[in-house]
Amino acid sequence: MRDRIEQLVENLGRTIVGKSEAIRLVLVALFSGGHALLEDVPGVGKTLLAKSLARSIDGQFQRLQCTPDLLPSDVTGTNIWNPRSGEFVFMPGPVFANVVLADEINRATPRTQSALLEVMEEQQVTVDGVSRRVPTPFFVIATQNPVEYQGTFPLPEAQMDRFALSLSLGYPTELEELQMLQRLDGGSVPTEALRPCLSLEEVQALRQKCAAVHVEPHLQQYMLSLVRATRQDEEILLGVSPRGTVALHRAVQAIAFLEGRDYAIPDDVKYLAPFVLAHRLIPAGGRKARLIVDRLLHTVAIP
Repeated sequence: MRDRIEQLVENLGRTIVGKSEAIRLVLVALFSGGHALLEDVPGVGKTLLAKSLARSIDGQFQRLQCTPDLLPSDVTGTNIWNPRSGEFVFMPGPVFANVVLADEINRATPRTQSALLEVMEEQQVTVDGVSRRVPTPFFVIATQNPVEYQGTFPLPEAQMDRFALSLSLGYPTELEELQMLQRLDGGSVPTEALRPCLSLEEVQALRQKCAAVHVEPHLQQYMLSLVRATRQDEEILLGVSPRGTVALHRAVQAIAFLEGRDYAIPDDVKYLAPFVLAHRLIPAGGRKARLIVDRLLHTVAIP
């Protein structure tokens, strides 16, 4: 199975120049059973990454372009009257896919954002009292621009807590940007040209293998100490929830598996903690959540 993961990373690299760390973090979110939030400026490849991932795992891809006039029914689907049959027929929304890109999610109204809460947590949609399962695996990649705030609606804590990891692709280096231009001359690889290197069944199998990675009790205590420290720190108004504790544990298992180990180590926790915990915090006095997590990593001792 590990060689299939290497093929997946190589496949994504055919359309995305550089960004190996971002690719690995997105795969951590995918194989841990969570979702990923990409906070970055436009034009750095967020949409391309989502489409390439869906193509590489042979999954169905749907894109939600979030705008203030988007309705909850545009996300989940709705019942439409069929005059021929004389009954209502359910028309599935974009969330009935394996990989869903919620582009510029903070441009949707809070009412529409809340339409994603149930499906991100329970992999089901309830419309008119009837619950329907979405395809498996189900993976949401949401994007938002952290610089532009005009016409946006900040994501509430409950929504942020649904994302396993939050990360940024960042601008490419000078060499990477030059390679992008050279690919244009040599014929870049379109997303549609990518061949699937994993099946949906294999993705599910990999999730099970990640969940089987051994985590020592003392390492679990270390993760718990980090999380509980966020609830007691004077610079934090709202600490990490128990859902965040579980997300960190699953992400640590996934990164260990991607690194070729069947056991987790403290460095896995230290590496992933900023990506898993920072977006779940509400700092006091305008402080930076990422800096607070870095400080806690230096003060909380490993048991």
